[in-house]
Amino acid sequence: MSEIHLLVTGANGQLGQCLADQLKAQGITHTLLSRQEADINDTVVLEQIIAEKSITAIINAAAYTSVDKAESEPELAKRINEDGPALLAKVCSRFDIALLHVSTDYVFDGNKTTPYLETDQTSPSGVYGQTKLNGELAVHRYCSKHVILRTAWVFSEYGNNFLKTMLRLANERDTLGVVVDQIGCPTYASDIAKALISIAQKLQVEEQTNSGANAHYGVYHYAGNEAVSWHAFAMAIFEEAHKQGLLKRIPTVNSMNTEAYPTPAKRPAYSVLSVEKIANDYGVAASDWRRAVEQVVSLLAA
Repeated sequence: MSEIHLLVTGANGQLGQCLADQLKAQGITHTLLSRQEADINDTVVLEQIIAEKSITAIINAAAYTSVDKAESEPELAKRINEDGPALLAKVCSRFDIALLHVSTDYVFDGNKTTPYLETDQTSPSGVYGQTKLNGELAVHRYCSKHVILRTAWVFSEYGNNFLKTMLRLANERDTLGVVVDQIGCPTYASDIAKALISIAQKLQVEEQTNSGANAHYGVYHYAGNEAVSWHAFAMAIFEEAHKQGLLKRIPTVNSMNTEAYPTPAKRPAYSVLSVEKIANDYGVAASDWRRAVEQVVSLLAA
């Protein structure tokens, strides 16, 4: 059985860094590609890397994730979220390898009140969500061996995210206002990384034992195991940070409604993702985000 060799794009993002950590910890052969090293829109470089290193699958963690800025720079969002995945899909198809592509809850409008299924109608509200959906459609169109993994409310010890922003603000202010009428499932980027690696490994085994006859391709949802508001998530972060000594005091956290906090891009009011399909097909359990908050706070406090 040939050895797995994963190519990770977007290696400098928070998910990319978590993927690097997990691949190293698990001793899996991998190549990391950041935007500085090579543009995912550069076909020649990508094909050269795949051929020279005998890449067996690509995990695309490259994304334009500035939800509000996307409204004012749609061309850049399109280049990274649509054009990049389209090119990757074509290259993967040419080399007959799998593409694991990460997407978002923002492909939905957030008008449901029960967890979103992979089969639910997509209806993005802004530029970011639309470009991510178009990226999904391109992957589906150009590469039959694909897994599109939608996730939400991503946090980690790396990059810019809600957890790190809340901790910074809590050190600067005595009182904060956090939105209470948006509901979702916080998801630890390291758990997303583990899920993607597990999927890639299972696809590789299936490809080599049954020529991919029983491989599970398509769209999957992966997120945290408990739905909360941003306000409740913030409180969980503050309580854990205070417990571990990272915060000297817990700030007063006032509940705010979305209309009191206007943003250029509309946020989904409800973006809970059903994780039943990924559990059934791949045996991947939902991310335990409270345990992850404890872990991330511990890393930041070290």
